[in-house]
Amino acid sequence: MEKAEESRGKTERVLVLPYDTRIPKIRIGTRQADLLRSHRIVVQIDTWSSASQYPDGHFVRNIGPIGDVETETAVIMIEHGLSFPTFSRDLLNELPERERWEVEVEEEEKRRDLRETHLVFSIDPQGCEDVDDTLSVRHLKKGVTELGVHIADVSHFVRPGSLTDAEAQRRSTSVYLADRRHDMLPPVLSAHLCSLLSGVDRYAVSVVWKMDQNYDVKSVWFGRTLIRSRYKLSYEVAQQLCDGAAASDIRGDIPELLNLDLSQQELEKRLEELRGAVKTLSEIAHCLKQRRGEDGAVYLDSFEVKVVMGEEKGTANIEDLVPKQHLDVHDTIAECMIFANHWVAKKIHSSLPTSSLLRRHPPPSQTRFTHLRTCAGVRGFQILTGSNKELAESLDNAVDPHDPEVNKIFRILATQAMSQAEYFSTGSVSSYHSTGSSVHSTGSSFHSTGSPDQFSHYGLALDYYTHFTSPIRRYADVIVHRQLLAVVEEEKRGEREREKLPGNVQLAEYCQHMNSTHRAAQLAQMASTEMFQALYFSNHEREDERCVCVGVVYAILTKGVRVQIPRYGVKGVVYLEDKAGLVAQPAAVSEAGHCSVAFASGHLKVEETRVTVTHPAGQYTLTLLDHVTVRVGVEVSHAHGPSIRLYLMSCCTVDPRERRSPLFTSDRGRKEVLAGVRDDLQSKPVEAPSLSSSSSFSQTPPQSSLYCLVQRLHNLSLQDAD
Repeated sequence: MEKAEESRGKTERVLVLPYDTRIPKIRIGTRQADLLRSHRIVVQIDTWSSASQYPDGHFVRNIGPIGDVETETAVIMIEHGLSFPTFSRDLLNELPERERWEVEVEEEEKRRDLRETHLVFSIDPQGCEDVDDTLSVRHLKKGVTELGVHIADVSHFVRPGSLTDAEAQRRSTSVYLADRRHDMLPPVLSAHLCSLLSGVDRYAVSVVWKMDQNYDVKSVWFGRTLIRSRYKLSYEVAQQLCDGAAASDIRGDIPELLNLDLSQQELEKRLEELRGAVKTLSEIAHCLKQRRGEDGAVYLDSFEVKVVMGEEKGTANIEDLVPKQHLDVHDTIAECMIFANHWVAKKIHSSLPTSSLLRRHPPPSQTRFTHLRTCAGVRGFQILTGSNKELAESLDNAVDPHDPEVNKIFRILATQAMSQAEYFSTGSVSSYHSTGSSVHSTGSSFHSTGSPDQFSHYGLALDYYTHFTSPIRRYADVIVHRQLLAVVEEEKRGEREREKLPGNVQLAEYCQHMNSTHRAAQLAQMASTEMFQALYFSNHEREDERCVCVGVVYAILTKGVRVQIPRYGVKGVVYLEDKAGLVAQPAAVSEAGHCSVAFASGHLKVEETRVTVTHPAGQYTLTLLDHVTVRVGVEVSHAHGPSIRLYLMSCCTVDPRERRSPLFTSDRGRKEVLAGVRDDLQSKPVEAPSLSSSSSFSQTPPQSSLYCLVQRLHNLSLQDAD
């Protein structure tokens, strides 16, 4: 906040700096300027005179102190237009009481009861409270396999026209930030009555398929069910079951078995029953994934991290940033959910051709793949993008056995090239052909001549798709449930249930709101993760071994390179030229032992795939997909949130085949290298450089540069760790 002028009264005229750098400073009047200087505040712009450099506005409310986690999180929500206030008392009063709720006789009679006939279980992240989906699988006679996907029946509790429905429609989605969750539905529903927890009776909407021995669908059933989940498994435990873990190793991780007085034989029997079900699911999912892959499904990737918090909230309690480990069982659950969404989409569209809610993914523009093709060409790979099938096959083939991160980078760049998937009402699209696109559909593979059916999903290679499997956290799924159940009831009773559903115009308005809210929630989640990444590194000294990382160059800029750090999921710019036109040298070491980037006179030669830096001490080149050592720093701004800054420590590129050395894969290795640097500095203190013409731009003597030290210690680290 900057003081602009002071009037005769107590009100001060001050300039406030917007969080969004695209907005100019705003002039407001306030009587509490001293307090607000260190706080985030909400300001509304009133007028902007053509004769004034700044718009005029007024103070709305105080959010909180700058730098406080609660304040900065609230700012992220506000900046993305997301509002999740406490649920009103009137809204909560229209919901059932958790303690008194029980299955209604009327509901029990009209639902298909699966409580005693089916082994139903869920597989979710550890600590998950809002369990949307459960699964079941049975082997029937004559080689028939029955697969069931059972989804929480939120539509039973959230009725059209209710306060709960209006608020859920306004929120449209739950928002998952790095350290918290903002629910679309009240906790009594999201964490209890709708959540498909184990050992309790719950209402569900189910899709049940009967398949032959090749897992081809012979029949499908849709309808309301009554279920009782027997197990609430985590992904890790489910993977252990698939991998054949012994009963003694996993019993303690399955709460439903932990407190039961079972003989070893009975325990083994129950675990084998559960293990068999999970393995069968895995087989079915593998088959479904393979078929979608043959049709052109594109499998993308990302470097995701989980923020591990301490018991007390606060900036000092971020314990670690842990890369999320991908398990085969993740694909198993994803494929089952995709399968259910696809079949529900076909069902509702066949009965509601002009007013069904579907989700489409238009083919991306070919020009958006230019950078991906350039990166791949550096390693000798060719990425074909004429269709989703060609893209998928090219990505599968672009694998460097010595450098697994390369394929991940390719898939991340492919993700960035994609268009946004979106909800739409079929009556608003009507399968028209896009005039601005040059692709057409053949089966589920979309090619670059002609026009596609606008209902199709490019990434999943499906002709029809919707969202049905997460009604606790997405309002679109609630609408789809209502549409599906209306269609089912019409077929069963012959009544015109569809007249109670929203028409095409209203549905299109819902879709527009859900699309914008869903995108805002995604951006807020990304901003929250980036904030906690910055807070994590700001809690460590810049010479802490955790701040020294290996990154991959994935883009060349006019004054630097973009680098991705797989260990922490961090990406940022390494500037090789500063605002004064000076260029970055290999990291220098000060007398105090601090590593810092030295800038000196020189110049950059920027090419499409590489950048060459010439400086007084020599020259170095960075090429796309090179591995470089960087230091992670944090840039603190009073007006804006903290942001990650990357600094080049070693300009020597790293041979990917050597990246298994302790220097890059363990904290111990980083500690040993940095300790060696400090020891070397203590035995050889850095002297001030002379001002002779031959070394007038040298920041440190060559023998004391971190470039030489890291290179030498790296060679030592390649020796057997033993």
